[in-house]
Amino acid sequence: MAKDPLRVGVLTGGGDCPGLNAALRAVTKTLILQHDAEVVGIRDGYRGLVERNVQPLSYQDVGGILTRGGTILGASNKADPFNYQPRGGANVSAQAVSTCRSLDLNALVAIGGDGTMSIAHGLSELGINIVGVPKTIDNDLAGTDRTFGFDTAVSIATEAIDRIHTTAQSHHRVMIIETMGRYSGWIALHAGVASGTDIILIPEIEYDIEEVARVCYDRQQGGQRFTIIAIAEGAKPQEGERVVRERVDKTSDSVRLGGIGRVLADDLEDRMESEVRTTILGHMQRGGTPTAYDRNLATAFGARAASRVAEETYGVMVALQDGAFTDVPLSDVADRTRTVPLNSPLIASALDVGTSFGVDEIDFDTSDTEPSNLA
Repeated sequence: MAKDPLRVGVLTGGGDCPGLNAALRAVTKTLILQHDAEVVGIRDGYRGLVERNVQPLSYQDVGGILTRGGTILGASNKADPFNYQPRGGANVSAQAVSTCRSLDLNALVAIGGDGTMSIAHGLSELGINIVGVPKTIDNDLAGTDRTFGFDTAVSIATEAIDRIHTTAQSHHRVMIIETMGRYSGWIALHAGVASGTDIILIPEIEYDIEEVARVCYDRQQGGQRFTIIAIAEGAKPQEGERVVRERVDKTSDSVRLGGIGRVLADDLEDRMESEVRTTILGHMQRGGTPTAYDRNLATAFGARAASRVAEETYGVMVALQDGAFTDVPLSDVADRTRTVPLNSPLIASALDVGTSFGVDEIDFDTSDTEPSNLA
């Protein structure tokens, strides 16, 4: 008696991110070519699973999408089945499970960030066979050294800072560039080092405004009549608070950070004579075509996720650790955030070349495991 073909659902959850289409393409093509599977696309993340909004995905459907930004399936960050905002925050996880059953899905591949993985873990505990694929520009997902989307965001932020250098030099200004990243400073750190930024302010190191002003003043007195500051949206001053741009009730993550760059500018203008200007990069870091690195990483993650499904290895997220691809339990990823360790080699390298982190001295946390890949 012939065995029924493998039937697998795939969704792209959370916010958009460069490389989503590359991962979607890899999952679909690998399942079809290597495992003769049927693939069902779930539209708009977990919303499609609740509302049963799906489409079949053929080999041709995912052709030509490798270089495209965004996701052909759509995404949503307001569709947590355990706290479903379109229905007033109701728990409709049973309906999501019912959709998986009615579609005869053997497994579900969830491509997303920490929220998507936390939901995937919850559905896994309800009996759904799930494999996670890590994406986010913030690079803050536990269990993996890199997420796809991060390299593209860093490249965009780096280019923006490079361009702002010329304006800063011409007008002898202090120029502040605010990056995304939520509660972690990965983008600001990597883009700041890559662009030779003078001061880098990240959430992991609360900055001293007096120290920031001193660095700016010393540069001016020393003949460097401009200063470039990269600041992560989640950064905050010592004895201060993070700046919340807005609160959005109809989403599982209601806090929207943003605006710390303008706060910093106001604080600096009170302490120095130089003009201070702020540029907030915002969502441009999440758009556009992915870098070659992100395309390759997304492809490798997607192909590995398909093989995990075929081998019936469920309840895991594919990951990159110490240069090798592996799997980590979803339970180790759910409800966790990966922040920049203070013993990061990249922080050490930045300090060696004179970059300031807004404090007189960093209290290095040697309890952290030494990170790899210039984390």
